[in-house]
Amino acid sequence: MSSSRVIVVGGGAAGFFAAITCAEAAPGTEVVLLEKGPQFLSKVRISGGGRCNVTHACFDAREFAARFPRGGQALIGPFQRFQARDTVEWFESRGVRLKTEEDGRMFPVTDSSQTIIDCLINAAKRAGVKLLIGRGVEEAKKNAGGEFELKLSNGDILECEGLLLATGGCRTAAMGRLAESLGHTLEPPVPSLFTFHIEVPWLRGLAGVSVQEVEASVPGTKLRERGPLIVTHWGLSGPVILRLSAWGARELHGLDYKFPLQVNWLPELNENGINDELNRRHKEQPGRLVVNVPIGSIAARLWEQLVLATGGIPRGLVWAELPRASRRGLVQQLRRTEFSVTGKSLNKEEFVTCGGVKLNEVNFKTMESRICPGLHFAGELLDIDGVTGGFNFQSAWTTGWIAGKAMGQGA
Repeated sequence: MSSSRVIVVGGGAAGFFAAITCAEAAPGTEVVLLEKGPQFLSKVRISGGGRCNVTHACFDAREFAARFPRGGQALIGPFQRFQARDTVEWFESRGVRLKTEEDGRMFPVTDSSQTIIDCLINAAKRAGVKLLIGRGVEEAKKNAGGEFELKLSNGDILECEGLLLATGGCRTAAMGRLAESLGHTLEPPVPSLFTFHIEVPWLRGLAGVSVQEVEASVPGTKLRERGPLIVTHWGLSGPVILRLSAWGARELHGLDYKFPLQVNWLPELNENGINDELNRRHKEQPGRLVVNVPIGSIAARLWEQLVLATGGIPRGLVWAELPRASRRGLVQQLRRTEFSVTGKSLNKEEFVTCGGVKLNEVNFKTMESRICPGLHFAGELLDIDGVTGGFNFQSAWTTGWIAGKAMGQGA
């Protein structure tokens, strides 16, 4: 028998999906969704540059789960029950079509996050979910009758048989206090998706330049990723950096975000391959300036700075006069440019953290607490985080759907 009242705390992607699923599964249950902020789905609104990267076109549960630096193993089962294909069908059945971009990211065909927000709010209203904004939860406890008793920021007291916490990533330990107050322990929160600060003037002078594929690695660790790179006013960003930061979240936190970074600008070529390219220029364009003839897909401005940063290659040197030692230096520069990372900036579109409710305290078949019966979890409050590209949203839809189903069925 389903609960007579279910309260969902957190008006983000996971909270909405859980509330809608619960209300649809148990029409007789009063489902209340509480959001402490002034608007619902604020992270959905700004994600993907305002387009909302809903999910990723990967339809194998294990392959999808492999994109999660933390929590992937626990998510294999849930993704076998509700995965990206189910998300696409869920939105399409409610009038929202999605499209797939070259890199696998999926967006609404409108290219507007407002489409997703309107769909979720309308679905919640149709299902009879009671939507309340400006209602933070100050305290949560179980009363003598076994019901949850919530004290709200406006002074109201609400009671419920079923409670779901979907309050988002624990960017500070305080954000997990409700879970802790109900008996749970948290993995310490640390940033997961962030960009690297590098105080090298010639690099910062290239802000806006992108490279289609590089290999970035952190010497002394196993961290190594390939993918697109973007030069920014503060250092380096782009998918390859965000993935490196996700997989290395705890390790890089332990280094206080000060570490060496190596960039291979031509990962498709080995040392011999680069030497062959340099020899070809030496033979075919001997009178041209070295700084003016890039290799591969390296942009002209970036190539010029890499050559000059090698040392021993002045701006006016032509290929015919390039000394053997300078050529060796250029090969090493292209394969292993080393930068000193001095800090980080959170990726504003994602601001994902790792950390949160320990996974062994949650039953992933129902998303119910193993410690506090009737309490469920969904989304980033759990110690789960994926790489950029729609994976974190899919985790929110999946865990929200499973929690909503379980609560609606009175599991």
